[in-house]
Amino acid sequence: MVWQQVYDPFHNMIISTALAAIPIVVMLASLGLFHIKAHVAAAMGLVAAILVAVFAYGMPAGMAGRAAMYGIFTGLLPIGWIVLNVIFLQQLAEQNGSFKILQDSLSSITEDRRIQLLLIAFCFGAFFEGAAGFGTPVAVTAGILIGLGFSPLAASGLSLIANTAPVAFGALGIPVITLAKVHGYDVSAVTAMIGRQLPFFSVLVPFWVVWAFAGRRGMLEIWPAILVTGLSFAIPQYLVSNFIGPELVDIIAALVSMISLVGFLRIWQPRKIWTSPSMRGKDISAAEAKPPTAIVRHPAADLARAWTPWVILTIFVFIWGLPSFKNWLNGIWAPAFQIDGLHNLVEKMPPVVTQPSKEGAVYVLGLLSATGTSILLAAVISALFMKYNPIEIVRTFFRTLWLVRYSLFTIALMLALGTVTRYSGTDTTLGLAFARSGALYPFFGTLMGWLGVAMTGSDTASNVLFGGMQKVAAGQLGLSVNLMGAANSAGGVMGKMIDAQSIVVASTATRWFDREGDILRFVFFHSIALACLVGIFVTLQAYVFPFTLLVVH
Repeated sequence: MVWQQVYDPFHNMIISTALAAIPIVVMLASLGLFHIKAHVAAAMGLVAAILVAVFAYGMPAGMAGRAAMYGIFTGLLPIGWIVLNVIFLQQLAEQNGSFKILQDSLSSITEDRRIQLLLIAFCFGAFFEGAAGFGTPVAVTAGILIGLGFSPLAASGLSLIANTAPVAFGALGIPVITLAKVHGYDVSAVTAMIGRQLPFFSVLVPFWVVWAFAGRRGMLEIWPAILVTGLSFAIPQYLVSNFIGPELVDIIAALVSMISLVGFLRIWQPRKIWTSPSMRGKDISAAEAKPPTAIVRHPAADLARAWTPWVILTIFVFIWGLPSFKNWLNGIWAPAFQIDGLHNLVEKMPPVVTQPSKEGAVYVLGLLSATGTSILLAAVISALFMKYNPIEIVRTFFRTLWLVRYSLFTIALMLALGTVTRYSGTDTTLGLAFARSGALYPFFGTLMGWLGVAMTGSDTASNVLFGGMQKVAAGQLGLSVNLMGAANSAGGVMGKMIDAQSIVVASTATRWFDREGDILRFVFFHSIALACLVGIFVTLQAYVFPFTLLVVH
C-alpha cells in the first residue's frame, strides 16, 4: 500500500513546522546544551523522529522502522567505512613514528601554526573534498592537525570550518551533477552559477578560519599569506566552473592554492611566528607570538618514507573517485537490496514535485567501489611499506575498530534519523516553511540549503531534497532558476560544519570522544554567520545591480 506524504498534517504550518523540528532540536540540544554523549543524543533524536513521523504525520510504523534501518546501513557504508579506515592508517603511521616525521616536515615549510592551518585544513582538505568527499577531508585534516599538536577543539572545529568552500562541488562534482540530473537543471549553467557565488567565500573562509584560531590581530599579521591562499583557490574555482565543468573544480583549485602558498612562503614569512597549537593561546602559555625556534630536519629518505602513506592514500582516493573506475568496480560486484515495505511505497506530493513521485529505497552494497575501501587498501599497502607484518596489521585494524566503535554507532544512528525525516516528509515541511518568505526568498532559500546539509550531512542529499522545491519557488517568484538551484548548493556548504555526521568524524579523528557537544557549540555561530552571508550575497544577486550581472539565466 502506497503512503502519500503530507507536509501540513495539522492544516497549520506553524504547528506542523514545530513538530517537524522536534527531532533536530532534541538531538542538537542533547549534544550542545545538555552534554549528552553523541550516540545517546543520536538515539534520542531517532526515537523522536519515528514518533513524530508515526503519530503526527501518519507514516505507518513499519515504514518508519524500515527507513531507520536503511539509514543505519547507509551510515555504516560508505560513511563509517571511511572513518574507520582513515583512523586505521593514522594509527599505523603513529605507531611507526612516521607521523612525527611528517609533522616535522610540515613545520619545516613554516613553523607558524596559522599557516600550517591554511595549508592542511583549507588546501589539503579541499583536495580531499574534491577527490572523495563524504567525511574524508575532515577525518584526514583533523587527524594531521592533532598530530601536529593542535588542541582537540582546534583540530576538530577549524577543520570543519575550513571544509566549506569546496563542498558544493564535492567529490568530482557529484552534488552539482546530481542536482541537475534529478531536477532537470542545466548542469553547465548551474555549475557556472555556483562558480560565481562561492569564489567570494573561498577568499573569505581562509581569513575566517585564521581569525577563529588566532584572533583578529593574529589574522592580520599573516594577511598576505591568507590572501594568496584564498585568491589562488577562488580564481581557478571560477575559471574551471565557468569554462570546463564541475568534476575537477576542487582538485585543480586546491592544487593551485597549495603550490601558490608554498611558493609564496619562499619569499615571505611573518615577522612573528605563532608557535602555539591552541586557539588564541587559551590553553597553552606559549601561545604568545615569539621568534622562530629550531626546526627539526630529517634526511630526505626519512621524509619520503613518512609522506609515502599519504601519497598512496591520495592516489587511491583519486582513482576510486573517477566515475569510470567506480562504475567498473560496481560492475564486478555491487549487490542491490530493495528495502521491502519501503521501496516505492512512499510518494512525494506537490508542491515539492510537479506530480506524485515514488521514493525508491534500494541499498547498494558497493563495497568494492566505496571510498573507504580505497583507504583500506592504501593503509594495508602503506603498512607493508612501513614493514608491518600481517599479524600486526590485523591486530591494529581490530584495535582501531574497538577505538571507534561508539563513533560508528553514532554515525549509523545519525543517518537513520536523517532517513526517517526524509521518508516521512518532515524535512520537506521545514523546507516549505522557508519557501513562504516571499521577496526574502533568495535569503531564506539559501538557508534552506544550509538546513538540508545540516540535517543530512551531504550537499548531494540536500540538492536531491530541496533542489526541486527551489526550482518551483524561483519560477513562481520570477527569480532565476539557476540562481536558486546554485544557492541551495552554495548555502548548503555552510551547514556541513554542524551536521552531526561531520562532528562525529572530527571527534573520532582527534580521539576527543564524547565531546561532540563542545565541537558543535564552537562551530555553530560560524555556520549560521557564514550561511547568512551567503544568503545576503544571493539576495544581492537577485535584486541589486551590479550583482545581478553575475546571474546565469
